[in-house]
Amino acid sequence: MMASRKVASLRLPPLPTVGELIKLYRLRAEKQLSQNFLLDLNLTDKLVRSAGNLNGAHVCEVGPGPGGLTRSILNAGVADLLVVEKDSRFLPGLKLLSEAAPDRMRIAHADILTYKLERRFPAELSKPWEDEPPNLHIIGNLPFNVSTPLIIRWLENIANRTGPFTYGRTQLTLTFQKEVVERLTASTGSKQRSRLSIMAQYLCTVHKCFLIPGQAFVPKPKVDVGVVHFTPLPQAQIQQSFKLVEKLVRNVFQFRRKHCHKGIAMLFPEAHRPEMTQEMMQRADVDPVLLPTHLTIPHIRALADAYAGLCAEEPGLLSYEFREELRLKHARKKKHSDSS
Repeated sequence: MMASRKVASLRLPPLPTVGELIKLYRLRAEKQLSQNFLLDLNLTDKLVRSAGNLNGAHVCEVGPGPGGLTRSILNAGVADLLVVEKDSRFLPGLKLLSEAAPDRMRIAHADILTYKLERRFPAELSKPWEDEPPNLHIIGNLPFNVSTPLIIRWLENIANRTGPFTYGRTQLTLTFQKEVVERLTASTGSKQRSRLSIMAQYLCTVHKCFLIPGQAFVPKPKVDVGVVHFTPLPQAQIQQSFKLVEKLVRNVFQFRRKHCHKGIAMLFPEAHRPEMTQEMMQRADVDPVLLPTHLTIPHIRALADAYAGLCAEEPGLLSYEFREELRLKHARKKKHSDSS
């Protein structure tokens, strides 16, 4: 009984609706910022439930905008909410919410792509990586133009245990365009299997929670939106560096409709390409005529280990980029034709 009274006391007092705040502060979703507001509190409550039990939790909300999702997070009984908002137009409405939840909400006027989340939460929240995740969650209805670069940034943080993952296996509950959700969660062999599938799934358990129809947003986007929950794995499925794995996967998937050896060949300088490609495929014991979409994470792990071995034997190989070699070749050709 005491617990339920405590949760009830954490609920927000009566406030203007999000729609009223939008009118009051003359807020408008900016198309160039890919902003879409989610105003239906039933849906924002459902999104918050997808993060798990937040009673007494510490939460970072990314891009709160007019504060619809923020209200649902506060009403879930969080002990501490840090909101990170780049757009100054939303700050007055967020300040109103923070005054309605004394000592439970902090506002950072910052860009999440450059904002450092480490040390923004109490050190005692930290858990050893192999333990259960800390009582710290990142939640966000992300602008479409930020969502993919941000999840790649956070995946690299997970691999290196930096940023918000200095506290342990911090969980993420985020929105993405439906097509990005399909790529993040795609299984081996599916048409949506991509670089993003591999990079997310070798580091995390990735769970598609539910889809939100486009008409639930203001303004209505042309696509539906999905909610995805990420829990970092106690042990990554590939033990090589993030940059090596990302480079390998990027090269493999640049020719997604061709045999995988085509993309792998681009990891090597032209002069030694055929023999080094063959050597890598043999070391990894991966069928060179598999399509990229049919490569499992154990396949990618074997390829990454083989590539790391070759990089250890050939100084400078890891930093080699075939596009740079191509650019220099074209520059030399142009210089030669100009001089003649």
